[in-house]
Amino acid sequence: INAEYGKQWYQRRVRGKDEVDKLLDMYSAITAGGTRLDRNKFRDVLHNTFDMTDEILMDRVFRAFDKDMDSNLSQEEWVLGLSVFLRGTLEERVAYCFNVYDMNNDGYISREEMFQMLKNSMVKQTTEEDPDEGIKDIVELVLKKMDHDHDNRLSMDDFMKSVKEEDLLLEAFGPCLPDTKYREKFLADLESGNVILDVSQAKS
Repeated sequence: INAEYGKQWYQRRVRGKDEVDKLLDMYSAITAGGTRLDRNKFRDVLHNTFDMTDEILMDRVFRAFDKDMDSNLSQEEWVLGLSVFLRGTLEERVAYCFNVYDMNNDGYISREEMFQMLKNSMVKQTTEEDPDEGIKDIVELVLKKMDHDHDNRLSMDDFMKSVKEEDLLLEAFGPCLPDTKYREKFLADLESGNVILDVSQAKS
């Protein structure tokens, strides 16, 4: 994979032929002309541009973009990651979300991973003294609905089948794709050339 391949691949799915160039301009602005985008600056982009706030999930999104696992995003990882993040097919978004939720990268979403992600997002919203029992009940309900092969964990096949049956399950364990409102604003700003201003804070 190289930057030119990523550019051509992304261009096949966009309406504006210069959209990839604008994404690369944005990358250059965030990195001050560099060739590596680090985790902190990427998290700033997720927070400032897409209003994402969950620390664990933002870290997992970074890892989903960082295909070579060198703790930095190259230009091609930035472009290819955003292609799925912003314009992915259902199958691509399912694979992306599964990758985010598979926290130990073993090819499954385990009970423990479900519990950790749900607890991280739900503890902030509950007033229960001990929310753990309620979260365990939710994990059991999720497994009952999504674990098609009944092995007490979710495989990619389980996840894909479940989402195709009910698309709301795509982000069952927390938001890792942009809200439609922020996605549409980002794409509109990108087309007009204003998006770089929205992420200028990320350079600090």
